[in-house]
Amino acid sequence: MRTLQNRLGNPARFLRTVRHLRHGQIVNRITRRFAQRPAPNGPAPVLREPAAIWRNTSGRAQTLLSPSQFFFIGLNGELETAADWNDQRRPKLWLYNLHYFDDLRAEGANERTEWHQDLMERWRVDNPLPSGNGWEPYPLSLRIVNWIAWVLANHRPSDKILQSIAVQTRHLRVTLEFHLLGNHLLANAKALVFAGCFFSGPEADEWLRVGLDLLDAQLDEQILADGGHFELSPMYHAVILEDVLDLVQLNRIFPSKLGSRVDAWKALATRMLGWLSAMTHPDGGISFFNDAAHGVALTYGALADSAAGFSIAMPNNVALLRRLAASGYIRLEAGPLCAFFDAAEIGPSYLPGHGHADVLSLEVSLDGQRLLTNGGTSTYAPGALRDEERATSSHATVEIDEHSSSEVWASFRVGRRAHPFDVSCGTADGGVWAEASHNGYRWLHGRPIHRRRIEMSSNLLRIIDSVMGGGSHSVTGRFPLHPSVTSVTQDSSGWRLELIGGRVIRVLMIGSAQLSVTEGHYAPAFGQRLQRPVLTWRHDGPLPLTIETRFEL
Repeated sequence: MRTLQNRLGNPARFLRTVRHLRHGQIVNRITRRFAQRPAPNGPAPVLREPAAIWRNTSGRAQTLLSPSQFFFIGLNGELETAADWNDQRRPKLWLYNLHYFDDLRAEGANERTEWHQDLMERWRVDNPLPSGNGWEPYPLSLRIVNWIAWVLANHRPSDKILQSIAVQTRHLRVTLEFHLLGNHLLANAKALVFAGCFFSGPEADEWLRVGLDLLDAQLDEQILADGGHFELSPMYHAVILEDVLDLVQLNRIFPSKLGSRVDAWKALATRMLGWLSAMTHPDGGISFFNDAAHGVALTYGALADSAAGFSIAMPNNVALLRRLAASGYIRLEAGPLCAFFDAAEIGPSYLPGHGHADVLSLEVSLDGQRLLTNGGTSTYAPGALRDEERATSSHATVEIDEHSSSEVWASFRVGRRAHPFDVSCGTADGGVWAEASHNGYRWLHGRPIHRRRIEMSSNLLRIIDSVMGGGSHSVTGRFPLHPSVTSVTQDSSGWRLELIGGRVIRVLMIGSAQLSVTEGHYAPAFGQRLQRPVLTWRHDGPLPLTIETRFEL
């Protein structure tokens, strides 16, 4: 009993987490541990004749620095021995990236062809089935696609490499991630479709059929009516959008195998581009809601350029107020200001693993540069840092009694969840506004409800935070500044900010609260954390409470 309790940590929290899982996820999590899988060895199927050459999308950074030196998630590493593929001293995500082989499709990849050939052969020899990170279904799926794309880009693989691709696909076929679903299962399906088109014969046809059936079902479920991916992370949305564009290109190479789906995929890509455009800052990078960081997915600009090459229609991006109703995000623009407001769920009820406790947070750019930002994501490794980056305290929103609005824990787990409601937005007096409430603190005494209203004009950003309910509580509001803010000074009524370029912003506080400037961190990329100031107000006392913050330009 003690061992089980140690494993669960908090049994009540564990039950609040697993009650949202689908029955199939639980069953698959159990059965996959005991399943007897057939040996996947044997010759590779005959290759299918391609009708065109694969073209890599520009914008992916080089990660292979020498024949054995790599740079992933902000960390350099050397591959010296076979054991290094699974060196437990390295972060799990770093090892995953090592097995992806994304550099096969990175900038200047053709200049590293010999390195790639040697590395692929080295992987084949050093990673016997089925042990190690490389045989887990997600890195397996990404590597299958990358190896096939490399061959289709007019490279000459050895027979052993072709046989390895077949063996990898056979193993993937019997280890599909029905226990996780989401972006992982989409990656599995995409890999089966690639292998099913690349090879020919009955075995390949079965891979293709299974992959397409999964894609049809999962794309229909995972891509929302507004074009957003249902895990509600701009980073993973961009990853999935690239997957759709890859499928469109695959149809060019094997035009007789994918049927009429390509028209639906192109229309889907247009919707997804529109969503990503709405969630992209004027600097060209994604906004940081849920798990998000630069350098993992391609930017909107790179994906739009790729889509244009496939004659995919571009979205209309001119509206000053864009409500992504199915996702829950709202983009507002007025003069030099651009803001993003999170009135979204934490993610799918059965798959919130990439969710943060960031409900009603906002990000703001001014004159094309970021001003207010959420904390970003620097790590997936379990521990205090991962917990901190998912917590409400790392986001531009309100925290009550030092609790997060959603119960994030154990890297990818969520127990109790906040739910937004009464979401609305509009235009008035030449400006734009949005507002919403959430019930993430309903379990506290007095059942507090946080409501936030944002109003923007060409020279003013006004944020009104109301906390309704009963009892006495400690309420903290935070406005984390981008590290580029050069100076922050405080007085009795607010703060004075100086920005790069000399612009000065006056921040005025209206309401009963203690003001301070605290130290926070900004994680623009995995493996990177920068210090930055956080404008902080705090109220200790009875509810209801209303605090108004005015950013005067």
